[in-house]
Amino acid sequence: MTFACLAAAFSPLGPLAERLLPQAFSADDGSHDAAHLIRVWKSARRIQAEEGGDPRRLAAAVLLHDCVAVEKNSPLRAEASRLAAEKAAGLLAAEGWSKEDVAAVAHAILTHSFSANLAPQTLEAKILQDADRLDAIGMIGAARCFYIAGRMGSGLYDPLDPLGENRPLDDKAFAIDHFEVKLFRLAEGFQTAAGARMAGERTERLRAIRAMLLDEI
Repeated sequence: MTFACLAAAFSPLGPLAERLLPQAFSADDGSHDAAHLIRVWKSARRIQAEEGGDPRRLAAAVLLHDCVAVEKNSPLRAEASRLAAEKAAGLLAAEGWSKEDVAAVAHAILTHSFSANLAPQTLEAKILQDADRLDAIGMIGAARCFYIAGRMGSGLYDPLDPLGENRPLDDKAFAIDHFEVKLFRLAEGFQTAAGARMAGERTERLRAIRAMLLDEI
């Protein structure tokens, strides 16, 4: 699929997307690919429809928030959003964006990451953080969790104690532990009312998915 075809999914900012997509994601990571960017954009647009915000800044932030690929198990993981923000700033400056717009997009990218643990200060930054975190919960969140576990060489669950009732939770060893360690808690930290409502719905789906898995094992 060409970048021009993918860019159509970022309407009404398709021309911007077509220019930025070649730098926007890593081709070998199925959890941070073009499909992830499109889902985050759709969630961001839903939130923006209720909350407001600058669509051009938001589109650039969504497109470039993962423009530097850092694996989950890398010691540089906490630096990923800073590295992406710096790269994005250079790309947008080359596009002729104003210093104010570049700084706004870079701030949104810098603060979107859970690992970075930085508070977003602008509406666009809050929307990006919410939209990106929505992709970590619900059915998509479960699928990405198991995909990343396979990529990292983790097991699905502890066959003797899947819920970790008599052992410390270890989401590096078992994918299902990540639900309790992180995913169920994400909904507590959403920045916008629209995002928080969507997060509540997706968290209930995530709990249902874990319940079905436990029933089957």
